[in-house]
Amino acid sequence: MNQPPEVPDVTTDPPVDVLLSDGTTVQLRPIHPDDAPGIVAMHSRFSERTRYLRYFSPYPRIPDRDLHRFVYVDHHDREAFVVLAGDRIVAVGRYERLGPRSPDAEVAFVVEDAYQGRGIGSVLLEHLAEAARRTGITSFVAEVLPANGAMLRVFSDFGYQVQRQFADGVVHLSFPIAPTEQTLQVQRGREQRTEARSIARLLAPRGVAVYGASASGQGVGAAVLGHLRDFGFAGAVVPVHPHAATVAGLPAYPSAADAGQPVDLAVVAVAPEAVPAVVADAAAAGAHGLVVISAGFAEAGAAGAAAQRALVRQAHAAGMRVVGPNCLGIANTDPAVRLNATLAPVLPPAGRVGFFSQSGAFGVALLAEADRRGLGLSSFVSAGNRADVSGNDLLQYWQDDPATDVIMLYLETFGNPRKFARLTRRIGRAKPVVALASPARPAALPGGPDEVAVSALFAQSGVIRVDTVAELFDVGVLLAKQPLPTGRRVGVVGNSSALTVLAATACAAHGLDVAVGYPRDVGPRAGATELALALTGTAADERVDSLVAVFAPPLPGQLVDTAADFAAALAGVLDAGKPVVATFLAGGVPADVPAYSGVEEAVRALARVTTYADWLRRPPGTPPELPDVDTAAAEAAIRVDGPGQANRLLAAYGVEVADSVPVRSAEEAVAVAGRLGFPVALKAAAAGLRHRLDLGAVRLDLADPAAVRRAYDEMAAVFGADALVQAMVPPGVACVVELVEDPTFGPVVGFGLGGVATELLGDRAWRAVPLTDRDARELVDEPRAAPLLRGYRGAEPVDREALADLLLRVGRLADDQPRVRALTLNPVLVRADGISVLHAGVRIGAAAARPDTGPRRL
Repeated sequence: MNQPPEVPDVTTDPPVDVLLSDGTTVQLRPIHPDDAPGIVAMHSRFSERTRYLRYFSPYPRIPDRDLHRFVYVDHHDREAFVVLAGDRIVAVGRYERLGPRSPDAEVAFVVEDAYQGRGIGSVLLEHLAEAARRTGITSFVAEVLPANGAMLRVFSDFGYQVQRQFADGVVHLSFPIAPTEQTLQVQRGREQRTEARSIARLLAPRGVAVYGASASGQGVGAAVLGHLRDFGFAGAVVPVHPHAATVAGLPAYPSAADAGQPVDLAVVAVAPEAVPAVVADAAAAGAHGLVVISAGFAEAGAAGAAAQRALVRQAHAAGMRVVGPNCLGIANTDPAVRLNATLAPVLPPAGRVGFFSQSGAFGVALLAEADRRGLGLSSFVSAGNRADVSGNDLLQYWQDDPATDVIMLYLETFGNPRKFARLTRRIGRAKPVVALASPARPAALPGGPDEVAVSALFAQSGVIRVDTVAELFDVGVLLAKQPLPTGRRVGVVGNSSALTVLAATACAAHGLDVAVGYPRDVGPRAGATELALALTGTAADERVDSLVAVFAPPLPGQLVDTAADFAAALAGVLDAGKPVVATFLAGGVPADVPAYSGVEEAVRALARVTTYADWLRRPPGTPPELPDVDTAAAEAAIRVDGPGQANRLLAAYGVEVADSVPVRSAEEAVAVAGRLGFPVALKAAAAGLRHRLDLGAVRLDLADPAAVRRAYDEMAAVFGADALVQAMVPPGVACVVELVEDPTFGPVVGFGLGGVATELLGDRAWRAVPLTDRDARELVDEPRAAPLLRGYRGAEPVDREALADLLLRVGRLADDQPRVRALTLNPVLVRADGISVLHAGVRIGAAAARPDTGPRRL
């Protein structure tokens, strides 16, 4: 073979693991010269048809000259990615620029026969397009034989605007590769299907191999094996033991493959150092996934974290996904499956709630509480260290799972918060998502969202955020057993004035409206018949959207038994289509009515669900098209540090910032004022003082040189020589717009009114990026001081649409520019005729991680 040419020193993309359409995993990475033998071996496995469709000829072997060109690329004008199943190359895709600095490149790929029809072509196209765009390529061209229908579909189904021409027996395709809303929807639809499929294979295995179950019946492995057996798993249960012939009364085998039965899932409860051998054995048996209950991985330190990474890499190379390690296990109550691969000896009854718990240690308690509450589960997954399978994967699965109506999440950390927000925005429209985020949430950057704002950020995505485990189940039970309310009006009915008043007070505290004519107290001497009449009358009341029923036990001997069946009194309201919550301090309630030990708990749960129902009724927003956005100019502004950087960056997004000229003497101030034109404003230059009119750090309407000189001298004596001169703008209501990088949600945009009082009270509203038109309008209206924008006490209403447009532009900037780590516009003056941004500050840093962007990867 010829000596290889000198390859430019370029940084190539790191290897990534991707999911195929059947839920298996493969690795995708840039090609390397050492891949030559693997390319030849893959070519030898091609059928004659595959060779002909790719090369337009029989092409029985790859000549050395072609092989050399295939594996030596510059990763710029010529790029190639290989797909590996284990250590075997099964596909390759490449592009080649059509001439120096050409915006066009030819793209082609080929997939080994055994892996065709599994979505590899579309994944390769995503990664090739992303790599090409980074080098300035804007369009792909391809030549495809008309008989190659699968390849033609890869291009046509992707959402690109493909132009076709037929000439010389070949279909010539060309299409721009810039991402569009349509291509993004196609990509995310494929993402959802592949991730859901990978989870479905875990939760409905044909057979389960258990590693680590001792013949003595002691230990974690034996416990899981017993739970699998006793719960009545419908498939084969295969204990794997090096010596024993039977374990827990079941035939045992030295290897899972020796069982001669299909094994789709492996439950691993062995020492960490023994896990690699177990993974290899499970892979040899054809397992699709691993549930690693074993501890001693990332939670144990750096060495454990390295072992955990090696575990995931080994599993993915074998096409498997990993739940755990250090997890409780997984369960599926479907009568056709009956899978209890957990450490919990008893599962809740079958039901329609999907439950994800990141905590393994806490999972048993959560399942026990679900059982005590009578909350039926469809499926359960405890992710432990969440090395691979995460809550986002389960959201993708539960979205279309016909057995699941409600989703409950116990989360300690967010691996991919942007994806979580995106998924819940979509899934929450069809199925409620209740999340308990661990109280150990890391603090945001200074000035970022507080805990109240965090709840609003969850609500933006349609997530019902709760604060305690008890509340998680309070809300979950209500969603599982009752319909959603159609409004915020509550009818309170009970036999105790103290309890009904307490319920009404709780309604007001949680933002619910007590309906006209309520609370209704039937009195302590009322029997079940009177209470039933009051409840059914309330259920039929058009002024009531939901019911709160409270009951205190009567005095001993006050009522005969037939008059004291208060549980039966609730039965008559269940067909009204309105949610009912109950606090009965004595006796039981019907199984379909959520019962709470306290009035406050009942009302709080109802308020959470009502807020979610409000969110559902509002139409989802859309990210609008914004004119006057120049991303190239923005990137140029980011690269050039120094004065005016923030102004140039914002100008690229259509936001004009008033000129602010620095000065260090009275003479400079007078000269600048003359250039700008009188009257002017003079401000102290320090960031915390530029808007502090109350401290004398801002002087307005300076009409002549004498006024400027006098103001400068007075301010310099207090605040120092550095000052800013700015032309006066018309007065308005002062507002503040902020962008920070939140550790949970990624980039978030904040809005509030200016002033010391609002800053002291933290009166800011926050929304996660990307912003929709609805998000922007809600940001403007949400602060407690927002009435000042709508004409409070006779003032003229301001242009709130201009404010919303400004917020959308800041949100777009945040979404486009990951190097922008913080941005502040303060003050922004808003008037009836528009806005003026008087000052902007920006902090540029290393690009923030944006894991929910770009082509698909695990």
